Amino acid sequence: MANGKNGNGKKNGNGGRPTSYRKEYAEQAFKLCLLGFTDAELADFFGVSETTINNWKNAHPEFLESLKRGKSVADAEVAHTLYQTAVSGNVTACIYWTKNRRKQDWRDRHELEHSAGKSDLETIARILGVKPEDLPE
Repeated sequence: MANGKNGNGKKNGNGGRPTSYRKEYAEQAFKLCLLGFTDAELADFFGVSETTINNWKNAHPEFLESLKRGKSVADAEVAHTLYQTAVSGNVTACIYWTKNRRKQDWRDRHELEHSAGKSDLETIARILGVKPEDLPE
């Protein structure tokens, strides 16, 4: 395939468009992630698609590590600030912290499992005016 295309007309790995990735993107991405940028926002900043950002992560380990490092630092800073705000008495921060940190204990919606015994089904059937065996299971 001298023209760099496979049989279905799409570019293959041997003759496709050269990457627009540059080494300095790793440091730029790190700084942008410190500011809270998402992958979609990084794509917009670099003028590429989000798929390209994912391709760069796979092809350039230093780029992937920069994103991970920047996002981790930013997330840790936000968590620390939220924690400090919550323990200083900010009720909204307390609620947010507990709902996200201890979901099983503090969420607004609780799952309840209910099962009816034979006498319950008979009572329901009597109220509805049907036979217990006619009730759906």
